[in-house]
Parts: sequence; structure tokens; C-alpha cells
Amino acid sequence: MSTLKPKKRLGQVFLKNKAFLSKIIKAGGISSKDTVLEIGPGKGVLTEALLRAKAKVIAIEKDPQLVDFLKEKFKTNKNLTLIQADIRDFLKKQDFYTEYKVVGNIPYYLTSHLIHLLLELKHKPEIIILMIQKEVAQRIVAQPPKMNLLAVSVQFYSQPEIISYVPKSAFWPQPKVDSAIIKLTPLSVIVYPAKGGADEATKQSFFKVVKAGFSHPRKLLISNLSQTFKIPKNKLQNIFQKLNLPFNIRAQNLSLENWKDLTTHLFA
Repeated sequence: MSTLKPKKRLGQVFLKNKAFLSKIIKAGGISSKDTVLEIGPGKGVLTEALLRAKAKVIAIEKDPQLVDFLKEKFKTNKNLTLIQADIRDFLKKQDFYTEYKVVGNIPYYLTSHLIHLLLELKHKPEIIILMIQKEVAQRIVAQPPKMNLLAVSVQFYSQPEIISYVPKSAFWPQPKVDSAIIKLTPLSVIVYPAKGGADEATKQSFFKVVKAGFSHPRKLLISNLSQTFKIPKNKLQNIFQKLNLPFNIRAQNLSLENWKDLTTHLFA
């Protein structure tokens, strides 16, 4: 079992530099009080660190070979529950009702979809700490004038923070790009202008506006909104004037609060 080879089709890379484990444990404040959902434990390097911190670990692994390997490796540890499943299916069926944290070294191709799944759960994790592609982490924490659809989406639901960058040499097999450890702290209440909280209809309206705004990033925001919602440009200019937004502004220049205010005025 020690010769287990990573499967390309599953996007598997294993962390070999253990120096980054303490950063994850520290950033998550992981202790014996915690239940941790670990996504993609692989060969159990991070799992081992979580168990050393005395946390109760629920590890979700898709690869049956790795599940067998992990069962053997941790057979004497009562704090570990191993589940063979695709994390996407698991999250759709299983909604935690107790307090829990999420950690994982996840396949790059899953990043955006998985983050959205976690942040839209009814019972959200207290903290999410993931190892993801460096460029994606930088996009998530972006601020004007470098905002993007992913940044707005993640920041709507959580407060993101890059904990550390991880060089590609820290993994086996070595990926083509560097990684980052990102920490997402889900917001307990999504503050929304003039509402005090965002209901489902408000959220849908918000994301309709944001997606319209970024539909053609090089075009002016007014043009994108006018084209999508069939609103005359002079009416949009009146709204922009009220919000102190320049008529020639582009989507990447708006802050999260700008997007919320704009949605409120568009759907007033």
C-alpha cells in the first residue's frame, strides 16, 4: 500500500512537506473541542496532524484504494470516521447540525464548485481551510479594481484570507502551479442594505446583477446591465448618480457594498 500512485483523473497530489500542516492547524484553531470534516485525506498526512490535535475527524475520500490504506494506517484511532464518497454527493445528502470545521487539500478542478457548495449549506461550517491553486486564492481575496465574479460570490458569504503560499515543490507529484492555504470564515448574517439580512429572493437578484455586470468584463457596467435587463441607459445613469458611481465604471471596480446597493436600487 505504501506504493500507492496518485490518480491523474481524480486530480490527486499529495502534500509531502509537513511544515505547512502546523499553519493549517493554527489557522483553524483546531483542538479537542472540534469536529473536522476533512475533504480528500489522500494518504493521511493532514489527517494525522488533525488527530494529533485531538480533533474528531470525518474524512471523505473518493478513492477506494486510499480508503483501504487509511483504514489500515489509522485502525487504532477512535477519533477518525472514514467515508468513501464523492464530497459533492456527500454534502448534498448530509447536512451537519452540530458545529464543525472543514479542511482539505482539494483537486484544483473542484475548487469553485466545492466552495459554493460549502458556503450555501443550511448549516455552514465555522471555518473552511483549503489548499487551492495560488492564482484562484488571489482572485478570491481580490478588491477593487481587481474584483471578479468569484471574489464577489465568495465574499458575499464569507470573509476570505490567504494564510500562506505553498510552492509546487511541496507536493508529489509536483503540480504545474503553486498553491495557497486559504481560510474562509462564513458570515453568520449576510448584511444587506435596507433589509438587515438577505432572503432567498434577494440573493437571487443580487447574483443576477453581478453575473450581468461581469458578462462582458471589458464593456462598461452600464452597457452590460442595460443589455441584460432591458433598462434604458438614462435610467441607469440616474441610479449610478445616486450611488456616486461614474458612468464609465466597469464591473471590476465595484466593491461588494457597491453591488449590494446597486441591486437594491435596480429591484426597488
